[in-house]
Amino acid sequence: MKLPFSLPRRRPVADRLSAFDRAVPETKAHGSLFGFTLTSGGAWPEKSYAGLAREGYMRNAVAHRAIRLIVEAAASVPFIVTVDDAEAPDHAVASLLANPNPRQGGADLFEALYSHLLIAGNAYLLPAMAGRRPMELHLLRPDRVRIRDNDEGWPEAYDYTSGGRVMRYAAEGEGALLHMRLFHPLDDQLGYPPLAAASGALDLSNAANLWNKALIDNSARPSGALVYQPKEGGNLSPDQYDRLKAELAEGYSGPARAGRPMLLEGGLDWKAMGLSPREMDFMEARNGAARDIALALGVPPMLLGLPGDNTYANYAEANRAFWRLTVLPLIGRTANALSGWFAAMTGEGLRLAHDLDQVPGLSLERDALWARVGAAGFLTDAEKREAVGYGG
Repeated sequence: MKLPFSLPRRRPVADRLSAFDRAVPETKAHGSLFGFTLTSGGAWPEKSYAGLAREGYMRNAVAHRAIRLIVEAAASVPFIVTVDDAEAPDHAVASLLANPNPRQGGADLFEALYSHLLIAGNAYLLPAMAGRRPMELHLLRPDRVRIRDNDEGWPEAYDYTSGGRVMRYAAEGEGALLHMRLFHPLDDQLGYPPLAAASGALDLSNAANLWNKALIDNSARPSGALVYQPKEGGNLSPDQYDRLKAELAEGYSGPARAGRPMLLEGGLDWKAMGLSPREMDFMEARNGAARDIALALGVPPMLLGLPGDNTYANYAEANRAFWRLTVLPLIGRTANALSGWFAAMTGEGLRLAHDLDQVPGLSLERDALWARVGAAGFLTDAEKREAVGYGG
């Protein structure tokens, strides 16, 4: 199968327009498109997917680590497939989720999917179908997808541009694209990424990194001043002034010349300058920006080792809050969207859930539950098993 993403049995748009227009109904069936998205807005420069990916994920250590924490944790929790409320570990969908395509394993695919949601605001999942059975799953890059609306403003198709070709995929029906999105208060089709909410903090954090780099390039110390105080009074001549500037630029500027002793003559004196209170405030603002980035993404700053955060009593408590408030809602919404999507494709009463017993971050809660249930003498063994999720 040739990828990405000119899948077999799909032709370029120009060859398929008439057939597609006949296939898309004029009225919307509301149940067949599922979505989460996140999009950006506002005046902050380049809040596009590419801008957020570059300035956030690729250039900001705090944003990069916070996103990796979320997606690696979420992708580590295995799916449980049930059909008509009975667990079906050998179902084809379970196998597909574990090995979605030849280039990616299940964890790789879902790490990328969750990353798209956090950075781009959109995640698009494309099935390769054999009849009514999905054989492979592929992610489409969000910035290459364009939504085509019908006359009523509902999505009827998705255009994907890759390698100079435009492929069109239906929003409904057999083999429809799954568009996952998070809530956006000002957009009906797209959603809003958490990383975009931290765009101001990203700007400040990246600017602080550049300032620190410039400080290191300047011998890792603030600038100073050359003071001309000759005994007989007067000022430097224009030739003397130009020569002094040239000597400073050529002999003492840049990291390669850091620490080089300065030879002064003729009443010149060097006055080093310390960090001003405003500069010290700027350094604290850098730490505050890092905490704002972590807050927007839902990662307790304690997990990132950021200074000045004592929200949680210890690391274990912060980790438990991270799982409960950030990871579990994300994987729960994903499981619900995939359940409806696969159920529509297969025609079965199929649902997806996660095995939370395999989540290390919730082990303390699990131990406490088992201890409480085990001490409940008024419950039978069957009732205790059901209370902890193992059935009667």
